[in-house]
Amino acid sequence: MPDATTPSAVSARRTPLSPKKLLLSKWTAVQPVNREKHFVVVRVIEPEPPAVRIEQVELEAVHSRRVLQLHWRDLTDPGVWRQGWV
Repeated sequence: MPDATTPSAVSARRTPLSPKKLLLSKWTAVQPVNREKHFVVVRVIEPEPPAVRIEQVELEAVHSRRVLQLHWRDLTDPGVWRQGWV
């Protein structure tokens, strides 16, 4: 049985992501491409009808300033992204 300090127990305790709190959050790419490892959410894209849920965010690479647009839930994939700068 895992104790409270194992990685699986620690990740299970994390609060779920909220798209409204993603602005300026920091992310690390698990497998960097072109030396782009660290990213910052620079924009949360508001949908046209305001009643619709937020779906897209823009990430900016710290190294190159290249901007990526992706679905905010893609950030929850631990095989691709880690929260914070590791």
